[in-house]
Amino acid sequence: MRVSLSPTVWRAGLAFAALGVAFLGALLVMGRNPVGWVLIALGLPLSGVLALAGDALGPEFPEVLGERLAGLLAATRPWMALVALYVALKIPVPLWPEGFPVLGLASTAALCAAALAFVWERAGWLRAALMLVVSFGVGLGVELLGSRTGIPFGDYTYAGAPAPTLLTVPLIVPLGWFALTLTATSLSRGRPWLAGALMMLWDVGLEPLMTAQGYWTWTDPLPLWAGAPVQNFLGWWAVGWGLSWVFTGLAPGLFGRAGAGWALPGWLERVDGNVQASRVPSLSLLPGARRAGEGLDFRVVYATEAFFLPGGLVLVGRYAEAAVTLAAMGLGLGLARALRPGRRAVARAR
Repeated sequence: MRVSLSPTVWRAGLAFAALGVAFLGALLVMGRNPVGWVLIALGLPLSGVLALAGDALGPEFPEVLGERLAGLLAATRPWMALVALYVALKIPVPLWPEGFPVLGLASTAALCAAALAFVWERAGWLRAALMLVVSFGVGLGVELLGSRTGIPFGDYTYAGAPAPTLLTVPLIVPLGWFALTLTATSLSRGRPWLAGALMMLWDVGLEPLMTAQGYWTWTDPLPLWAGAPVQNFLGWWAVGWGLSWVFTGLAPGLFGRAGAGWALPGWLERVDGNVQASRVPSLSLLPGARRAGEGLDFRVVYATEAFFLPGGLVLVGRYAEAAVTLAAMGLGLGLARALRPGRRAVARAR
């Protein structure tokens, strides 16, 4: 009996096979075999090509590939492309471990730019700018206060942190507060208390990884996890709650909440009245499929980090911490799913 595979299965199977070639190359590179770079250079782009048109191998392949690539580019919003860049910048870390500070900053900057583009597109540039300024300022402020006084996180120092720094705080930190808060607020559907909890669970993995990379050093006398005390996690919850409350107040509809949001003062109201948020088209790698991008928002970043953050801990030899991080972020995803608003609440918000 002949088994007929669907075009989707063909594309997925061939794309994963090409990724297998790239993975083999990564293993060779880690074993100091230069041939691995050739396999990586071939496997990664080939996996993308086959994911788009692997079911059309033959004379029509170039034409089908061109049409589908054009359709994909037309449907991809800027924030989606920046999230893809953020993920892509994580891939070389195992091959260039000493380049973690460079890749980490570039990846965080790409995620921050993606967050800015996402809010800009759906709530206007003014609210996007306000969220960025508030979260960057608060993030930098609490880190300066915390590293000097121990409030609100506990006793730690940024001495020896990789450059670039701003007032001794690594630039990656205040940039991260913006992207993390937007991600957690999106996943929590605009409930600040839950967003703070999601960020606290995220920090379970950040503490062992970032201390291993030398971004900060704990000196607290009452450590609980990776040198951090209970106070640190309560501080993360509190700061995350506060920033998420601001984000939700500025643009409740962005997070599925009812209401028009806070009234902006005077001239800001007039500027905001001229802002027209663009419509978000769908993203689909499967031509002819139902709009796969429908409902896609910044929540995807939390799930992505739930994969990459434990993976990063494995690479630096922190296997127990990796397992705990995976469990913590899995708990966060489970909480967000279990506590998501009912359909009626979502419909009212829309």
